[in-house]
Amino acid sequence: MSTLTQRTSGLVQRRTEAIRSAAAEKERESGGEEDEVRRGEEEDDDKGDSKETRLTLMEEVLLLGLKDREGYTSFWNDCISSGLRGCMLVELALRGRLQLEASGVRRKSLLARKVICKSDAPTGDVLLDEALKHIKETQPPENVQSWIELLSGETWNPLKLHYQLRNVRERLAKNLVEKGVLTTEKQNFLLFDMTTHPLTNSTIKQRLVKKVQDSVLEKWVNDPHRMDKRVLALILLAHSSDVLENAFAPLQDEQYDLAMKRVHTLLELEPEKESAKPNVNELMWAVVAAFTK
Repeated sequence: MSTLTQRTSGLVQRRTEAIRSAAAEKERESGGEEDEVRRGEEEDDDKGDSKETRLTLMEEVLLLGLKDREGYTSFWNDCISSGLRGCMLVELALRGRLQLEASGVRRKSLLARKVICKSDAPTGDVLLDEALKHIKETQPPENVQSWIELLSGETWNPLKLHYQLRNVRERLAKNLVEKGVLTTEKQNFLLFDMTTHPLTNSTIKQRLVKKVQDSVLEKWVNDPHRMDKRVLALILLAHSSDVLENAFAPLQDEQYDLAMKRVHTLLELEPEKESAKPNVNELMWAVVAAFTK
């Protein structure tokens, strides 16, 4: 009898140890996923950059749109406002904070799928955290097109005006001032004074422009899925914000024509088909679809 009791207790002990081992393994796996997200956030496109000069997609698009000496974007550019909101959604997706809901058996289109908060961990960026808070707390969830409109304030529903992120360009410019890329000045425009942010660190701007140029010239791979996701997103969102050609302005005619031809190759891609391929960011393609529909 005592022998049977010992065997039974030994079996229970082994089962308990197996359960503990499985739980520990699961914790290690989840911890590994978190570490991977963290490593992804810490990666920088330009390995030589210091931490202070790492730019978000929004900051890069704004920097491409700013006139170096004047320190403001073109008065005729009516695309950059919504483009910057699209940048926020993609930035949050690349940082593992947002994702699209599952497409389901009927394969919902990208623009019909809702944006889901995957993680509410702070990003360290006030604008991103503000947008993430809105998306997390909104029930029922909204799709990408709706969020671009809501964050831009382009809604006729007065009950949803509180979603608008105000003074986005000014706040992004101040971020770039803190990072030593821009400076702050006051300019008089006859009837009013305007705060401007001229370029003060041309090296970072030149590095950004070269990254965009190289991606469609020297480093062109003729396959969007072999391109760095952030660089691909930057090209597509810069085009949607009507600032991409600023990066190609210094090129010679032949280089300019080739660069624009390759950009159009990317623009002609069908987001629905591209998002169905493995190892892609579906939310990025949903944002592209919202701007190209």
